[in-house]
Amino acid sequence: MQATRIIAIRHGETPWNVDTRIQGQLDIGLNDTGKWQARRVGYALREEPITAIYSSDLARAFETAHAIAQGHARAAQLGVVGHTGLRERHFGHLQGQTWAEIESGWPEDAKRWRGRDPHWSPVGGESLTVLRERIATCVHALASQHLGEQIVLVAHGGVTDALYRLATQQSLDAPRTWHLGNAAINRLLWTPQGLSLVGWGDVSHLEEADGTPRDETTT
Repeated sequence: MQATRIIAIRHGETPWNVDTRIQGQLDIGLNDTGKWQARRVGYALREEPITAIYSSDLARAFETAHAIAQGHARAAQLGVVGHTGLRERHFGHLQGQTWAEIESGWPEDAKRWRGRDPHWSPVGGESLTVLRERIATCVHALASQHLGEQIVLVAHGGVTDALYRLATQQSLDAPRTWHLGNAAINRLLWTPQGLSLVGWGDVSHLEEADGTPRDETTT
């Protein structure tokens, strides 16, 4: 049975991660720590046999993916392909708000968000169910082109959470017990039957001062 190996990376840290502000599909770039994390993950993957790098087209992910491509031993041959299917969950009217602002201004939304209601969506945004289906469809389309090869997917906390749940068959409303750190290395295997987990949350390449990745707490 042929399979596609996937390295899934959450983008490096951003100013809004530090401020606990919901980014969603707003286009926020990396901060200095995030740029350092991106370079470090690029160095960690420099000798990996990588056929293609796909990234969310949002700046924080695309910058991280570009650092991975530039740091690779085959940098001249590796480019980054942006894909809207790898974007973060759209948080609608909650995008740009801090957690505290959401708790005080939209308490009912906060309750349903924190309770992981699979069918609730912020006004103008996506539900967890819609997000999961988008990610499953996107990964199937990309991975099926690379049987027998290894690809990198650079995306967001909500996306990597969806990948973990798909690979482990965790329900959307199950409490999260796994880490979703900035620039952590996560490994999965894709076959036409679906995803399976190989390894998760490797941050050994970030174990230096100020490099500790922040967990994604909006999922």
